[in-house]
Amino acid sequence: MGRFAPSPTGDLHLGSLLAATASFLDARAHGGRWLVRMEDVDRSREVPGAAAGILQTLEAFGFEWDGEVVRQSERSEYYTAAIEKLRARGLTFECSCSRRDLAGHERYPGYCRGGPRNMHAATATRLRIEPRPVTFSDRIQGNQTQDVASVAGDVILRRRDGFFAYLLAVVIDDAAQGVTHVVRGADLLDDTPRQIYLQQSLALPTPQYAHVPVLLEADGSKLAKSARSVSLRESSPQVQLIRVLQILELAPPDLLEGAPIRQLWAWAQAHWALNRLRERPDSRLQGQSRSDTPPGKPRLP
Repeated sequence: MGRFAPSPTGDLHLGSLLAATASFLDARAHGGRWLVRMEDVDRSREVPGAAAGILQTLEAFGFEWDGEVVRQSERSEYYTAAIEKLRARGLTFECSCSRRDLAGHERYPGYCRGGPRNMHAATATRLRIEPRPVTFSDRIQGNQTQDVASVAGDVILRRRDGFFAYLLAVVIDDAAQGVTHVVRGADLLDDTPRQIYLQQSLALPTPQYAHVPVLLEADGSKLAKSARSVSLRESSPQVQLIRVLQILELAPPDLLEGAPIRQLWAWAQAHWALNRLRERPDSRLQGQSRSDTPPGKPRLP
């Protein structure tokens, strides 16, 4: 079972469409179910109407998902229960550190492990991370290892403002929904060992992960939701979808450009092969040399 989990912080754009397409094709090509989850746990960043707009865009592009759309903003009780379970085992602590307190630190230095430094400040809930390597095999990027303690330190589960962290919500929801295969952008690759660490702390299953290359702007920056990024509702679905399929190492025949979008999806499912991305993760550079772009990050043509 796969899933696509956008954040309603704006319109769906080309980079989001790439991740959704890869996830959808990987699930459907193997006869699996495909879910859509709205990651709106941080309501302060949500743009009014964005969630509805994202779903409308997915429908316009012919995506069909199974079951109801799950919204993280309606699942606070499950996140609270997970924190309480960890707290009962002594695996969490309260931290009063502000961003100013942590300025200059690449990882959390453990200031509040023995108790909040500022007893009068609001606190965040952190997970105690102990030094040990977390290793997993990514279906595209290969074997990955990270010592979360040395890279990130004790990670936040609930923020000082009361909002739950993405880390906690995504782990709880993937397990609750029975997600077995996660296909998403490579910009989340570094977060995966932290999610696995939390899964192991809560005795939850670990899905198989595949991180597809992230689209880059011509200057090498991540594709933005503004500037040169493409608003999907301004172009015909077939043209944009064919463009994404080409980036995913598929080559739809010309006759599909004017065909119904359902027919284009049927062709893509029949020809989907994730190993093409594993074998040639940075092959879509459109004339750029391999040394110009980090592995797994194709530039836009």
